[in-house]
Amino acid sequence: MRYLTNVIGLGLIVVAVSACGAQNQAAEPAAGPGSGTLSTVPPSPTAPPSSSAPAPSSKPGSQPGVPGAPRQEVPEGSTKLPDKQLDASALPADYPREVYTSNGGTILNIRGQEGGCGHATAEAAQQDGTRVTVNLTELKGQTGQMCTMDIRHPVISVALSAPLGERTVVLKQMR
Repeated sequence: MRYLTNVIGLGLIVVAVSACGAQNQAAEPAAGPGSGTLSTVPPSPTAPPSSSAPAPSSKPGSQPGVPGAPRQEVPEGSTKLPDKQLDASALPADYPREVYTSNGGTILNIRGQEGGCGHATAEAAQQDGTRVTVNLTELKGQTGQMCTMDIRHPVISVALSAPLGERTVVLKQMR
């Protein structure tokens, strides 16, 4: 009798797991390109980066480092911003502090922070002769949606109205 109870219990678990898997497979096609749902999984740390594929972008045919979709790697040809040109004092202590320039200094590539169903964004809020202020934001996912508890650090590109030159980049986290 005890054996029969174990077999029935195991059978119920298998049926429940199968039903959940079937439900997830039915929902996955809705998260494809153009659906507005972010379904990016960071690459495996042991997998070598692909050099033949261009960096993801929101516009087909755009150049690496041009503003678009966040990516995991800094675009090729980017130059790290010197520490003396970066003011990240308004960021939390655990927030990344990496800024690179590309495209002749007209594009900032900033390491952001997002987690779970969040999506990191950046905006050049103010640009003048001495500084560029960039607001970093994490847009939250839909309510009632299950989300992972991970933290990702994508690179977000921001276009400037003029080359950065010697101006200071001020990073601020908006909530």
